[in-house]
Amino acid sequence: MTRIAFIGLGIMGLPMATNLLAAGYDVRAYNRSPRPGYEGELASSVAEAVQDAEVIITMLPDSPDVSSVVLGSDGVLASAAPGALLIDMSSISPATARSIAAAGADVGVGVLDAPVSGGEQGAIEATLSIMVGGAADDVAAARPILETVGKTVVHVGPAGSGQTVKAANQLIVAGTIELVAEALTFLDAHSVDLEPAVEVLAGGLAGNRILDRKAAGMIAHEFAPGFRIDLHHKDLGIVTDSARDAGVVIPLGALVAQLMASARARGLGDLDHSALLLGVEALSGRGQNGTAATE
Repeated sequence: MTRIAFIGLGIMGLPMATNLLAAGYDVRAYNRSPRPGYEGELASSVAEAVQDAEVIITMLPDSPDVSSVVLGSDGVLASAAPGALLIDMSSISPATARSIAAAGADVGVGVLDAPVSGGEQGAIEATLSIMVGGAADDVAAARPILETVGKTVVHVGPAGSGQTVKAANQLIVAGTIELVAEALTFLDAHSVDLEPAVEVLAGGLAGNRILDRKAAGMIAHEFAPGFRIDLHHKDLGIVTDSARDAGVVIPLGALVAQLMASARARGLGDLDHSALLLGVEALSGRGQNGTAATE
């Protein structure tokens, strides 16, 4: 039975760790703040969680969090046994992923960057899409674990490649949410019945998972976070920085990054990223000025 250390029991991490437990893995988890709902063994520190673990999974908010947990003096690499495998499933910068992989190689720890897409519901249902960067042998070793928490597991290249694909994913998701928000506002301004309009749009070429998963909540103005604006703002910063580094022009991506930043600046950062709708309504003079009061 594989011993897994799971670090980070947030919106995504908790159901992922729970699914690993349910599949029979021996999972010892650590979260920096109390996290009710986890029924497995809890460690009091990163070092305790990692001790004697064969596989370490990190699911943390941002690049600095991952760097601190992995590279710190009492962190993952300082505490893991040689031969262990670290799978970072956070969404961080490709450059950080590459530097962590290099640090792991120095101490004999394999490292994969394996960010996910699918949101909280995908984590609960174990249907996540997982894009994996790293060595092929490490990917093969990790695959049974990854297939326990995800439905689509694809090796996309060397270290950092998983994070690069995740950045592209976040670019597409943000742009699609913005277009769905604009379409709903446009339809509402013309007094169209929104539910049947979404039904017919979802059945044609305009169909997409944002319409399937987010449109009903957007119509109802219910923005309980499945993926918070704060986190998508962070991810779009990774996109724009990485695009600039590569000399790639992303005009629409840069615009939606600014719209996400605007939503965050207006105090909407804890809402679901589908709350981009509030910004479109505010710019259109509709709703309640696109503030958090529209929840």
